[in-house]
Amino acid sequence: MQKIFVGNKPIILTTQVEKETDFKNLLIDSVSIEKIFSVLKKDKYKSVHLIGSDLDSMLKTFLKFLPNVIAGGGKVLNASERILFIFRNGKWDLPKGKAESNETIDKTALREVEEETGIKGLSITKPLDITYHIFKRNNQYQIKKTYWFEMFSEYEGDLKPQLNEGITKVKWIGPKKLKKVKKNIYANIESLI
Repeated sequence: MQKIFVGNKPIILTTQVEKETDFKNLLIDSVSIEKIFSVLKKDKYKSVHLIGSDLDSMLKTFLKFLPNVIAGGGKVLNASERILFIFRNGKWDLPKGKAESNETIDKTALREVEEETGIKGLSITKPLDITYHIFKRNNQYQIKKTYWFEMFSEYEGDLKPQLNEGITKVKWIGPKKLKKVKKNIYANIESLI
């Protein structure tokens, strides 16, 4: 199973046909992206299940529906095991951004986390899951494929939100406040935490 999010509603690629309840089954080989969006706009549906026979080929097919953007990001931990969050567009998020040409994805992730938060001394500790979400920019829908990395930093200096990217806050969030933050994050980010 693979999930691609449109807001907080997932498009689920699956080989299993289930009885429809609060979701709609569609065959990936005979569906358009417009039909998928039309179903997701209906309040009675919480998701769309795209049915096919092979997950790898289904993902390749789906990624051809819209232009793709490749991004890298980080879930940064400190010595107190707090997670570094940014606040953008009214939601808590993890720092991430678009890859530049000839840049490896791990370098993209490190650069973007530094640029968006002002943090220093980052190191990658391990790769995390890849996430997919659909967003609209300049009146065009695109699929963002984000490669995530768990990172660590002992940085204790000032954090600086990248205002020109719409980031208004950068904060270390500990276990006690994480529950509150989880109420206002994107579903694809929640899976990383």
